[in-house]
Amino acid sequence: MSIGLKLFQSLGIDTYQLRDKPKVLNQDHENDWASIESKVATCKKCSLHKGRNNTVFGDGNRSADWFFVGEAPGKDEDLQGKPFVGRAGRLLTEVIFSLGLTRDEVFIANILKCRPPDNRDPKPGEVDQCFSYLEKQIDMVQPKIIIAVGKIAAHSLLGSDLPMGKLRGKIHGFGSNEVPTLVIYHPAYLLRSPSQKHKVWEDLQLANDFLE
Repeated sequence: MSIGLKLFQSLGIDTYQLRDKPKVLNQDHENDWASIESKVATCKKCSLHKGRNNTVFGDGNRSADWFFVGEAPGKDEDLQGKPFVGRAGRLLTEVIFSLGLTRDEVFIANILKCRPPDNRDPKPGEVDQCFSYLEKQIDMVQPKIIIAVGKIAAHSLLGSDLPMGKLRGKIHGFGSNEVPTLVIYHPAYLLRSPSQKHKVWEDLQLANDFLE
């Protein structure tokens, strides 16, 4: 449900919405998912595998229109094997809910599938080794829009080193297919700077308007 439709319904106004034809997942598609998930679970391309409890493959609807990408798992994610489950994750869930969606209706993944020690920033070599897994996930989900959550995710997806202030507020393109990509502030940053939450709201309205 779009932001506009959610507002109309909150005012008691009946709305009607054309639905897209659902994506059909065949057995080959399911086998591809199982294959890449197995590769991630056993990956030893970089040294991060030595300190992990779990890999964090990704979670959600594998035919979602919205694909959220964070930077790397934290402590809670490493323990549970799921992305965005700590305090920042709860805030991201609220962000998704503001779109009229639930976590089960979007797909969420990270640039890295293993937690860096002490939650440090990913190193370029680690991103290089892990990025193909994310590319494959995006290719299989075929989302209508990607949401880059935070600076590191944005820089990795867009191949840019511009500051967040210059990346947010516009639609970019990811990969050879130029998948529409929007950059938002990371929930961890919003927990430290709650006054910036309105900017995420503005960006999500932009994404929603773009899809409509």
